[in-house]
Amino acid sequence: MIAPLSRKPVAPTFMGRLRDDKRGSTLAMLAIALIPLSLMVGSGIDTARLYVVKVRLQQACDAGVLAGRKALVSSSSTTLDSNADAQARTFFGNNFKAGWMKTNTVSFTPSKTSDQQVSGVASAVVPMTITGFFAPPVTINVACEARYDVADTDIMFVLDTTGSMACTAAGSCSGTVDTYTRPDGTTGYHAHEVSGSKISGLRTAVLNFYDTVAANADPTTHIRYGFVTYTSTVNAGYALPQSAIVDSWTYQSRSIVGDANNGSSSNNTQTGVGQTNCNNMAGRSPASGFNTDGTATRVTTSWSSGSGGTCVITTQPLKPTWRYQPVTYNTSQYKTGATVDDPSKVDGTTSKWQGCVEERDTTATATFDVNNLPPDLDPDLAASSDSTKWRPMWPEVEYYRGNNTTYDYSGNVSKPSTPPAPFVYGDYTGSGATQSLTSAGAPANLSSGYVSCGKPVSRLAVMARSDVSNYVNASDFVPQGGTYHDTGMIWGTRMIAPNGVFASDTAAWPGRNEPNRYIVFMTDGDMAPNYNIYGMYGMEYYDKRVTGSSGLGNDTDYHNARFLAECAAAKARNIKVFVIGFGQTLTTQLTQCASPGKAYYASDNASLNQAFQDIAKQVALLRISQ
Repeated sequence: MIAPLSRKPVAPTFMGRLRDDKRGSTLAMLAIALIPLSLMVGSGIDTARLYVVKVRLQQACDAGVLAGRKALVSSSSTTLDSNADAQARTFFGNNFKAGWMKTNTVSFTPSKTSDQQVSGVASAVVPMTITGFFAPPVTINVACEARYDVADTDIMFVLDTTGSMACTAAGSCSGTVDTYTRPDGTTGYHAHEVSGSKISGLRTAVLNFYDTVAANADPTTHIRYGFVTYTSTVNAGYALPQSAIVDSWTYQSRSIVGDANNGSSSNNTQTGVGQTNCNNMAGRSPASGFNTDGTATRVTTSWSSGSGGTCVITTQPLKPTWRYQPVTYNTSQYKTGATVDDPSKVDGTTSKWQGCVEERDTTATATFDVNNLPPDLDPDLAASSDSTKWRPMWPEVEYYRGNNTTYDYSGNVSKPSTPPAPFVYGDYTGSGATQSLTSAGAPANLSSGYVSCGKPVSRLAVMARSDVSNYVNASDFVPQGGTYHDTGMIWGTRMIAPNGVFASDTAAWPGRNEPNRYIVFMTDGDMAPNYNIYGMYGMEYYDKRVTGSSGLGNDTDYHNARFLAECAAAKARNIKVFVIGFGQTLTTQLTQCASPGKAYYASDNASLNQAFQDIAKQVALLRISQ
């Protein structure tokens, strides 16, 4: 057997030892893994840097074009004027500094658009940090455009023009009454305005409001204005289609129910008269009704055969017996504005509708559900039946009758006289207001404000400054009547509601979004209903449409409830409500009516103007597009 060969051990080489040595392997693997880990972390950091730089660059671009738009001078030039260009670049530079986040090659170029706006483009080069050894710098680009204008906007002024507006904010009043000629030629009454009156301050404040909004307007912006002046009534009838007004309505009036003797009778005896001829002399003149002086005669005869036929003729002067009670009249012609005979008189007196309305059906309660309102408080409800239609106020046929349900009276005369006092009101002679058996349309009641039919409303429309000036400076924009906040708010909301009777007035312009809608409600007094006033809910003493059986002592609370219900209805329709108390403490009701933070107090004419300015600036919203 051959023995195996023996081998002499060989010393290992360095590389061999390194190959066989397992110690330190983890460190090598970690070193290799650090490369992709660094790339991942660095990529995340640089991506975040790119996002932050882009956001800041966009903000700076927006600020630049906005500043340029504010400084822009409108012209036919297609290029940006030098001042606007400089303002734009300055604001951009103030908001984005080269070198921030190691950016470089920062540029911003503003330009003028075809519709008188300012657009811009901006860019910045952002070098990478951790990944910079293999990733090139990134260029970020943004675009921006600014529009400095007011959004399409509808503004409805609801303005208290009651008698106290004739006084100064300090309470100085004349206490006298003036007459004026209405646009239709009839005579109206209003409280005498003293120098520096609140209503003069209101006229100025409204015009300055218009100027403030107009100063911020853009040629592409649409702005509409509307006006509601309110007292115990609102003159809105002629703004409605005639089909929305009833053809008959029941008024607290009077009607003739029979004849009454007007003094003593007289006898006349004729002889030689046959019986037939004698009988034919009997009768009434006129056959029915009364002469224009309120008189008639009734002739009775008696015949005897003596003296060839003797006829005794008895003539009895007559006058009407009036029954004061609710009476239904035809209003189909009266509501057109035609001059019609006064059906509550016999003297040929005529009357003409001024345009004020009685409200449609309502619910006598102090609790309302904004989602289920009665017809008078529902601004969206169409006029489809007599219960949902309006009724023309007719003060000449509305009569006071004291606390009587009905009252029969035979007066000495039947027609009203003209001033001076004492006046003859229907069948009653006196010089005071609201006296029993007097007409609501009698001069004493009109001059005392128990009936007030002020300036007609102005529906929403684009108005030039001259249009606004003509409205607030018109001869019939005058102080008169008492304070009923609910009447103003009902009609203000109704006329700007997006889905109501006047929806076409406040519809979005073609190709535009819905307009912003605002009510600016101004009053100089607290709610002050008077149940002797003939107003939007009739004669409350008799009609009780607001209070029902709860009692007239709750009149103020019930009217306040209607006011707040209508404020809620406006806000539910995305209409922002501003309220101004002019020399009037902001009551709980006024503050609650306003949208949050939109109630203002003005102590005098100057602060009233400031309140209107503050509101105008809020309405003139500044917005950035793109």
